[in-house]
Amino acid sequence: MSQFSFTTDCSLLVRDGQGRYRLATADQILEAARHVIDTKIMNGAPFTSPDLVKDYLGAKLAGYEHEVFAVLFLDSRHRLIKYVEMFRGTIDSASVHPREVVKEALKLNAAAVIFSHNHPSGHPEPSTADRTLTGRLREALGLVDVRTLDHIIVAGHDRVSFAESGLL
Repeated sequence: MSQFSFTTDCSLLVRDGQGRYRLATADQILEAARHVIDTKIMNGAPFTSPDLVKDYLGAKLAGYEHEVFAVLFLDSRHRLIKYVEMFRGTIDSASVHPREVVKEALKLNAAAVIFSHNHPSGHPEPSTADRTLTGRLREALGLVDVRTLDHIIVAGHDRVSFAESGLL
């Protein structure tokens, strides 16, 4: 039996510990959305378009009140090996360590990566620090033959792709 249910007006209900349903909170709705996107894009699924990647990452990173830096690790055919939220920060920054990203890419035998992080401020434009970090990560991963395909910033309903913006 599912822990989620919907009312006729499409409100989300969640089952509590006693088996009763009540209206879901905003955080529970976001968690349900993350569950749906995980079910829709299973490991091994190919990312066939930039819009699919942006929708996936938007669902995964939406609603956080702090920065989260995540990486999509992909095989040589750009199929998802694993989505990993690698670093958690504050409301306006997250410390990202290239060494840890490289270690995870090697552990997963990834051929390519897509970086992503959220801007809780709602402003999607990449900062100078975002651009510098992306260059450092790209360089570090390039040394072990892992291609950087994109870096996507999620800010509310907006998504900015470094590749589409000519920044990569």
